[in-house]
Amino acid sequence: MKIYTLKAKQNLPISIEKAWEFLSNPKNLKTITPDYMGFTILSGADRKMYPGQIIQYIVTPIGNIKNKWVTEITHVRDGEYFVDEQRFGPYALWHHKHFLKEIPGGVEMEDIINYKVPFGLLGQLVHPFIVQPKLKEVFEYREKKLKELFGVLHTKNNHQIIFE
Repeated sequence: MKIYTLKAKQNLPISIEKAWEFLSNPKNLKTITPDYMGFTILSGADRKMYPGQIIQYIVTPIGNIKNKWVTEITHVRDGEYFVDEQRFGPYALWHHKHFLKEIPGGVEMEDIINYKVPFGLLGQLVHPFIVQPKLKEVFEYREKKLKELFGVLHTKNNHQIIFE
């Protein structure tokens, strides 16, 4: 059983309050997800994020194969972090930690995702060719979209995506 880890960091020149306000609103996930993925929230995003919140959505990550994805917000510390865990969906395991940290001139956003692909050995064989590139693409899109949303025109590359 192989469990993979994705770590992504990005710095933005905004306040931690502004970053938290945006990132902790479940409705904003659609904004930072590529359009072609057909991300649609079905339920659960009508309130401010809280532990125990169940959010259901449809996502189409590859081709026209629609997946229902159900996540639970398991931990929330206002202004610092939250954790979402897949309850049902395309992964055998999905545990996603979102951290915010104040830094000089802005905020550092860090995502740490522990995940397991389905289909055993077959899933592990296709991981480097399908799953890993798709996740990298999604996080690169998020970096670009967050820069656009918060008016960052030109910055040095301050974004990292690491797979372990």
